[in-house]
Amino acid sequence: MHRKLMRYTPAQVAQLLGLSNGTLLSQWERGDKLPTTINLIKLSIIYRTYPNELYPEYFSEQLKELRQQEKTLFNLQ
Repeated sequence: MHRKLMRYTPAQVAQLLGLSNGTLLSQWERGDKLPTTINLIKLSIIYRTYPNELYPEYFSEQLKELRQQEKTLFNLQ
């Protein structure tokens, strides 16, 4: 987990994001919810990583789906 690698507490990250507490952050970390695009960018800056590395499974799933749609749309093999 990126937050723990950076040695930040949930409260510290929440404060950096302008959140009132760490509840929403905890939901993001558990995968119960996804952050908004802006918060995803902010998290990647805070954790010094790329957005796709914060949610690799979701990124991989979306990449695979979009590549398949491209193949269908453009009649690619």
